[in-house]
Amino acid sequence: MLGIGKKDRELNAAVKELAKADTLAFGGVGIASTLLPATEAYRHVERALDEHPEAARKKVDWLLTHGSPAGKAYAATLLDQVDPVAGRAAWTRLRDDEREFTTFSGCVMGRATLHGYATERLADA
Repeated sequence: MLGIGKKDRELNAAVKELAKADTLAFGGVGIASTLLPATEAYRHVERALDEHPEAARKKVDWLLTHGSPAGKAYAATLLDQVDPVAGRAAWTRLRDDEREFTTFSGCVMGRATLHGYATERLADA
């Protein structure tokens, strides 16, 4: 039982990190290719969806409702991976949100709105 409690705490900590994220990055950023805390948290939740799908899915659903704009984008991305129909529904809901967040792709930093980001994800589907 002790191991389950630790996994729960780790998953909760990862979701909490994503909920307050202000930057969306799926890999290393900058010249040093440093992983941001939110990226590490994203990867933790991604693994949890494989290892403990039911518990992790509840956390992702919570994040989709309560997260920052970047946190919601992380949540919708995670949903897309495990349940494309739910992912598409999430992106559709996020299309109406004009709030901004920072994006990183390698060394390139940018800004996006949830509306624009969601619209791009839906077009790619």
